[in-house]
Amino acid sequence: MVKSNGKRETEISGFDVEHELPAGDGDQNSSEASGGESTPGDDLAAAATQLQKLKAERDTLLDRLARAQAEFENARRRASKEQQDFRDFASVETIKSLLPVIDSFERALQAKSDMGEFRTGVELIYKQLQDVLAKLGVQPIAAKGQQFDPHVHEAIEMVDTPDAADHEVLEEWQRGYKFKDRLVRPAMVKVARNPGK
Repeated sequence: MVKSNGKRETEISGFDVEHELPAGDGDQNSSEASGGESTPGDDLAAAATQLQKLKAERDTLLDRLARAQAEFENARRRASKEQQDFRDFASVETIKSLLPVIDSFERALQAKSDMGEFRTGVELIYKQLQDVLAKLGVQPIAAKGQQFDPHVHEAIEMVDTPDAADHEVLEEWQRGYKFKDRLVRPAMVKVARNPGK
């Protein structure tokens, strides 16, 4: 009886079973035919076969990755084009709603009438334009008589006066507008400075 000091027979014989490469499909038959013994040439062939399998698997994965990246890039381009098409469509709808106002201006300029009728016509066109902008979500910013608000007003001039409250808007030089709670253009205003009030 051979003493092994608690070691397995494979460790005694010098084989590392846990880290040994598995034999290939074709090599298994040849080792069985030779009585279960494998030669170094068989192990080398098995390793070469395993390497070929791993290379083929790597090539397949790299091909799938390249295809996935191409699909992602195409999807990104499609989404970007759809967004641009939507913006263009929205712009066309806005332009369509403004065209009747342009038509009214052209008719007013072609009409031969006195100044009173001309002014009335221009006022009607102005009202028509305000209605179109309101439907689109554009609102004018209240300014004259309001307290100065740096978020929506732009002070062009400050005037010392005892007739108005401090930081009250005295005059609006250019109207400001918001589009659905978003500032499009601040109102340009003249602001009162009255330290006594």
